[in-house]
Amino acid sequence: MLKRKRFLFAVMAIIPTFAIFGWVRMYPIVETLRLSVFQWNLLSRDKTFVGLSNFIELFGDDQFLDALTNTAIIAFGAMAVTIPVSMALAGVIYHRTRSRFAGFYETAVFIPHVVSLVPAAMAWKWIFDAKLGPLNAVIVALGGEAQAWLFDPVLSVVCIILLVSWQTLGYAVLIYLVGFRNLPKSVYEAAKLDGANGIQSFFFMSVPLLKPITLYVSVVTLISGFNVYAQAYVLASDTQGAPGRLVRVLVLDMLENSFQNFRVGYAAAEAVILLSIVLVLTAVQFGMLRQKGGK
Repeated sequence: MLKRKRFLFAVMAIIPTFAIFGWVRMYPIVETLRLSVFQWNLLSRDKTFVGLSNFIELFGDDQFLDALTNTAIIAFGAMAVTIPVSMALAGVIYHRTRSRFAGFYETAVFIPHVVSLVPAAMAWKWIFDAKLGPLNAVIVALGGEAQAWLFDPVLSVVCIILLVSWQTLGYAVLIYLVGFRNLPKSVYEAAKLDGANGIQSFFFMSVPLLKPITLYVSVVTLISGFNVYAQAYVLASDTQGAPGRLVRVLVLDMLENSFQNFRVGYAAAEAVILLSIVLVLTAVQFGMLRQKGGK
């Protein structure tokens, strides 16, 4: 009787959490999947069923393909920057700093991850400013030529990659620090006895042993990169003030189709494709992790 009461209490305690999660998280996903096969202008109650027409039209839409390409470049570019830099920083913090300063360094590195997105993007926009930005000032002082960072499509993508990497770096460093602290010390002691120095131990011991952490960080970074929006909205503004025209990304394209063009079904199809990409990439990476774990 007592076990039954405890079980019922646990169920009653969990139900509100699951109900909130289902309403806030799962219902929007299901509704987006449903809307993706309809044509709806947001203002009318009538929704016309169009089947897969929205998806077929998407892959013939140059604007969508451009947004998809930019988003993929930003996501994989941010991952390529974040993983080596965060692993190196975590290694330095773990191996080279005294324990009393470790907490300070961890906090300092993690701060960009919790800074509000728009103010951070505005600060970076000032850094990349062609006339008043400190980055160009440093380049000119060193004898280089000032660059129009935010007025060139290619350079704008590079700027967004740097901003996304800066924002995800702190979280990745903390995850790698957890990995470093759980590595067996006996492995490093054996490597030291064999004559390996710190750099050799890092590349030939730490990097292979941290592969599960690396896969997890790559998943988180890719998801963050594919959901990029505010960075492109703030940074990639042209001289007319039309946001995101230089670097079009998927989330921005979805918002414009929904609330400016009133093509909610079309935007929902874009969201489904974005969700599918993230799920496939996550499944592939965790499949690789499981395969390596089996070996």
